[in-house]
Order: sequence, then C-alpha cells, then structure tokens
Amino acid sequence: MTHKQYSDKVKILKKWAYAYYVEDNPVASDEEYDKLYHEVLDYETAHPDEAAEDSPTKRVGGVVRDEFTKAKHIKRMWSMEDVFTREEVQEWLDRVEKNVGKCDYFCEPKFDGASMNLLYDDGKLIRAITRGDGVVGEEVTDNVRTIRSVPLVIAYDGLIEIRGEVVIRKDDFEAINKERLDEGEQPFANPRNAAAGSLRQLDSSVTAERRLVFYPWGIGENRLEQSRLSEKMNFVYDQGFLKPPYSKECRTIEEIETFYQFLISKRDEIPMMMDGMVIKVDDISKEEELGYTVKFPKWMCAYKFPAIEKVTKINAITLQVGRTGVITPVAEIEPVNIEGAMVSRATLHNFDEIERKDIRIGDSVIIIRSGDVIPKIIKVLADRRTGNEILVERPTHCPTCGSELLDEGALIKCQNLKCPDRVINSIIHFAKKGCMNIDGLGSKIVELLVNEHIIHNVLDLYTLKAEDLARLEGFKEKRIHNLLQAIADTKGTVLHKLINAMGIEHIGEVASQALAFEFGLDIVDASYDEIVAIDGIGEEMANSLLEFMRVNREFVLKLFEVVQPTVEKKIEAKENPFKGKTVVLTGTMSESRGNIKAMLEALGAKVSGSVSKKTDFVIYGEDAGSKLTKAESLGVPTLTEDEMRGML
Repeated sequence: MTHKQYSDKVKILKKWAYAYYVEDNPVASDEEYDKLYHEVLDYETAHPDEAAEDSPTKRVGGVVRDEFTKAKHIKRMWSMEDVFTREEVQEWLDRVEKNVGKCDYFCEPKFDGASMNLLYDDGKLIRAITRGDGVVGEEVTDNVRTIRSVPLVIAYDGLIEIRGEVVIRKDDFEAINKERLDEGEQPFANPRNAAAGSLRQLDSSVTAERRLVFYPWGIGENRLEQSRLSEKMNFVYDQGFLKPPYSKECRTIEEIETFYQFLISKRDEIPMMMDGMVIKVDDISKEEELGYTVKFPKWMCAYKFPAIEKVTKINAITLQVGRTGVITPVAEIEPVNIEGAMVSRATLHNFDEIERKDIRIGDSVIIIRSGDVIPKIIKVLADRRTGNEILVERPTHCPTCGSELLDEGALIKCQNLKCPDRVINSIIHFAKKGCMNIDGLGSKIVELLVNEHIIHNVLDLYTLKAEDLARLEGFKEKRIHNLLQAIADTKGTVLHKLINAMGIEHIGEVASQALAFEFGLDIVDASYDEIVAIDGIGEEMANSLLEFMRVNREFVLKLFEVVQPTVEKKIEAKENPFKGKTVVLTGTMSESRGNIKAMLEALGAKVSGSVSKKTDFVIYGEDAGSKLTKAESLGVPTLTEDEMRGML
C-alpha cells in the first residue's frame, strides 16, 4: 500500500466512523469497517512515522457531541482488542501466559449497544457518562435515571464507577421503529444505534419511553477487596444490576471455544443483539501486572462473532403469493456468505417499505440476519448509485394466476381463491405441526400434487386414492400407504387444531382454542359482538374471522363434515393459584412442556409463548434462557417447577 492509498483509506474510515458514532447512521457494514480499520492499522504498524494524527485508530471510542455537557471519567474507559478466529485467541492467550503464567479466564457475552460509565458516591448515583473518547464523555445522567435496570442507590461507601452497555431488546427495537414510521420519522438501522440515539435525547422523557436496559460488564474506580473480577462483578449484580444470561469461567482454549460456540447457538434466542464474547483474565493481580497498551488492556479481548451484516447488490425483485393472497416482494441479491451459509434472497415485507427506503434494482444495500430465515435489508447505500438503478413499480396483476390485484396500500392481495400459489401455501399450512400435523406431506409434495392437478384444495386430500399417487415419481407402495394413513389419522382431531389449520388471517393457535371452546361448530355463524366479547380477541381478528366465514362458509361446513372434529368442552376449573393467570414456560422440566401446558390450561391458566408486563408467572426449568431474563427485567414473578407444584 502506498502512502496516498493509506491517506485515502483514512479519509473513508473517518467518514464511516463519523456516520456511525456521531450521526447514528452507519453507511458501511461492521465487516467492511473492521476490514478497512485493520488495513489502516497494519500500515501504521509497519510505518509508525507516517501515521496520521487524526486516524480513527488513535481513538479509543467515539466523538463527544457539543449539545451535552462534557464530563471526565475517574479511570479511563478502555476499548478492547478484537480477535476473530480461534488462532488469534490462541495467540492472545500465549501473550498473556508468557507474561503472567497460567490464568483463569472469565467469559461473557459482548452486547451490541452504547457503553456507559455510572459513578456512585456513598451509594448514590451522581453521574452517568458515555464512553466518549475514553477520557471524556457526554454527561447523560437525567436520561440514565429513566433506565429501570440502573439502581439509583447501592450498598457501597465512597466512589465507584460501574461500566456497562446500554442496549435495546430486539422486540422493543421493532416496536420503536414501528412507532417512528407511524410518526413519519426515519427508523433506526439497528438496536445499537437505537440505544445510542435514545441516550442522546435532550428530553429525558423520550429516553424513558425507549425501554433501555443496562448490563454491567466492568468496574473503573473502586475499593472493592475481592481478588477476582468475577467476584467483584457478583458484588455488582447483588446491588440489583442485571446479570448476563450466560457467563463461564474457563482455563483452556478448548473451554473458551466451546462457550463461544454455545453463545453463537444462543444468538437468536437471547433478546439482546450480541456481536461477540469478552474474554478477561479473572485474577486482579495478574490484570495489574499485565497492564495496558496505548489503546487496550492487555488482560481482556473481544472474540467477535462471524459478521451478520453484509453489503450486497439487488439483482432483481420477485413476487411471492401467500396463502391469504398477500403479495410479498423478495430481493434477489448477489450471494453473500452469512455465518457459513450462502444467502441469495432478502425479504422486503411490502411495497410501502420499498417506497419508504427508496429501494431500487441495482442498489448496493446492507442486509442483516437477526434470526430470520430470510435476511432483511436495513439500509440502501444511496451514495454508491451509478444512475443505472431501476425503480420498482407496484404490481397490478398476480404473478402466478394473472388476476387483477387489490391494492390496499401497505398490502397488495390476489383475491383469486384458486390461484395455484394460494392453494399450495394454504395446504402446506394445513398440514404443518400445530395444525393437522400430516406426517410426510411436505412443501415439495404439496407443490407436486397441485401442479399435477391431483388436488385443488385441502378437501381433496381426503379423497386421495393410491392410484392417484402411484403414477408420481418416487411414490412406492409403502410411502403411499403411510401418507394416506397420516391423512386419515387427522379425522376426529380436536376442533381448535382444525380452525388453526384453516389459515384464517390473524387467528393463531391461542385464538383458535378460545373460539373452539366458545362456539364449537357454530363458529361459522358467530356474530361480531359475540366474537369480540372473548378475552384476547380484538376487532381486527373478529373482522378477519367474519370475512373468512362469509367467503368460505360452505367450504368450512364441508370440512367439518369430512373431518368430524372433536368439539372440546370448556370445564370450569376449581379455584387454584393459576386460575385466570397468564403463564409462560421456559427451560427443561421433569416432563414435556406440552404436558405441563395442558395441566395448567386444565387449571384455568392461559399459557402464552412470550413474556410481557401482563404475564403473571414465568415457570422455568434447567437451561432457561431469554424468557427468564426478560421476566426478571420486567419484575414478573418467577417460579421453579418445584415451586409451581408446591403451590398446587
């Protein structure tokens, strides 16, 4: 690399760093930034005399905004050295142990948020300061006081600095972005930027609405006498701070790597965004002996996760027709590797989103995988446009059957009930687990049966004959028998599973159960007032059910006649601690969660799949994860399985 090439890269890196740290509006992916950062750093290491004074590599953190009062940390807030591979971790361990001998290491998740330093004096929170440049940050005490996971008083005499990360849970992030869109504001690019933007509000009432969470990860100034960092952090947790969902003490590279892979496996389950794992020497005396480089503590590093944000290009946009007729646009992108998988498609949700983000065919975009099967586009890199990009037009006719589409604004629908794509997706839904659970009837077989005109709707499944299947490639006698038997076994299934299998928009398993208990087979004639009177059924659900029954009444009656579903009777439960309560189950228990769910429902409890402020109890077993963490953060009562049984 020449000096001019180096200077040009520094300019780009400064632009990207300013957009990321100051404007909360990233214009490059984390992977691109890290790659360029290390190219610049490598040049500066080889040519120290030519290093630019304003190079971003000389900054420990971000830039302090002028709108806030500046405040100084008592002890410097250091950044961390990043390592990306097992080999780099081994090199880091070798350097540590060469200087201080064999060590115990303390490992925990690295949450992706905004770093914060809390200063307590004689037990009272007196100041909250962002990392800033590591020496001076922004004083945001009033905003941090609104964060419920930050204790205002702790049991400690003298001065102590507690460092940690301010984060937004993924589900809260989605809710905030929805609110911003409803108010005509630009959505945040990711939870990290949402957390930073929320802390930089001049009006603390805005911050209070953002549901920020603080997770401590370290200590600055302190007079704690514990000899290990993990012991000092246990003191912090005992003061009422949140504890990370997982942490582990390790001694070897094998143990470190096993825990790292474990955290990656929990990446989608943990409600906060994680971008890696922090490895720290646990022994305080060895930390002090190791000391610091100009930028990093020598006793800690960040073992970064594989990148989940990628930059790619949109080659085309195709249309998918769902079982309810909704047209979903999907971006066909230049294939990129995300966590070891080649990704070639990204969801666009609807055409309003395409217009709002000004997405065009040919655009360079940042895509992110956050638990979705299909990644989504979070940002268009408009500054990379060449002028050859093509605007995306709203479709007027169904891509499958050619019928004229109904444009409702956010949703565009094919209203043709016989549209092949609608038929295929409705049958796939009908056959899946939680609905009719027809073993052996996968999506490929459904497509084959519909495309060969053997079946035209779910009712046709029940008139299938062996000779219909025998002429299809790959269907031998045993396979045919098993499939026909699986279909026959669905006859007599409980009514709520059949209602759920119909695929009525907005009506899921819980609502199907409530409707089945209330109306039985008379659901086809239920009135609006009767439907909305059921607890948990709103106007949108009621209207969706009424419209479905209006259009499909005869079809539903025929389905009832063929399947002969078992009508469930709601038995009034005797008084008990769980009657009328909303309960969430998590973790491994002494018997299947399905059995415990059925037992609690028989006691009159409503068993939900997600934790909210309306949850009455979270009952947990071994290896409980994010649901337990969320319950604790919301103050929801938690019970072990034994405690639950004791109450009964």
